[in-house]
Amino acid sequence: MRAIVMREFGGPDVLRLEDVPEPEPRGGHTPVDVTLAGINYADVHVRGDSYLAPVELPYIPGNEVVGTTDGGRRVVGLTRGGGYAERALLHRRVTWDVPDAVTDAQAVALALQGNSAWHLLFTALCVTAGETVVVPAAAGGVGSLAVQLAARAGAKVIGLAGSAEKRRLVEELGAHAVVDSTADDLTERILEAAGGPVETALEMTGGATFARTLAAVAPRGRLAVYGFAGGELASVSTRDLMERSITVSGFWLPQLYADRTALPTSMRALFDAAADGSLKPLTGTTYALGDAARAHHDLAARTPTGKLALDVAR
Repeated sequence: MRAIVMREFGGPDVLRLEDVPEPEPRGGHTPVDVTLAGINYADVHVRGDSYLAPVELPYIPGNEVVGTTDGGRRVVGLTRGGGYAERALLHRRVTWDVPDAVTDAQAVALALQGNSAWHLLFTALCVTAGETVVVPAAAGGVGSLAVQLAARAGAKVIGLAGSAEKRRLVEELGAHAVVDSTADDLTERILEAAGGPVETALEMTGGATFARTLAAVAPRGRLAVYGFAGGELASVSTRDLMERSITVSGFWLPQLYADRTALPTSMRALFDAAADGSLKPLTGTTYALGDAARAHHDLAARTPTGKLALDVAR
């Protein structure tokens, strides 16, 4: 089968198309002929050897796919690598049948990024109606879904985005206000947009953006961290946390893979919302399998919006 293989860590050029053996059968796993393989920022960390879970080379990246089982079921599922390939193995606990009303492109946007957005908001932050939540990279995969889910739940959403075009898009998705994420006075802009300190916030950039977002969180507020896309890890003073009684929590979706109820519950809600049109996954650029390097380059440059995917048939 054709697959994208990493034989070294580095830039996008380490992603090379090769012919490799099909994955061997494993207990509890279903083989799937892949239609679309989702691309996530976690894949960039894998490629650069900065991912939370170390990988052994050679390695086939890709943590989510939509495809067809040998029995003809159309499914979407999560993997621990192996997604950038014509055939992948999906564990039964993290594999779901795709409803007829949901397209392949929508399904692949919901598996990793949709579940992440859901559990960041409702498991990590416990966002409720009337609260204000800051959503970073609000035109991206996780962010665009988080904006919609939070707004549907009755929260006041302050989106962060780096360009005027993306800020307009985030407003259309239902954000109360959208702030330039590149501004040096980010804290002040969040406070102005929200009308004061915010109860909850998401953070995935790290470095100065982490500090500026945290500074906008109200006493007894909550912040959930799910990445460091800027490449710079952040630290927080325990004194600062204590003085304002702030809760800072980390979130990594694979910690929920073994939970028998968490992901089935969120996946069902996400499918229902996508099917009735109340949640609109942003389907972005689809690349040919052999163009994985170009897709990673575009993702790192933060030029596209919406969900990026590889069309394995191309």
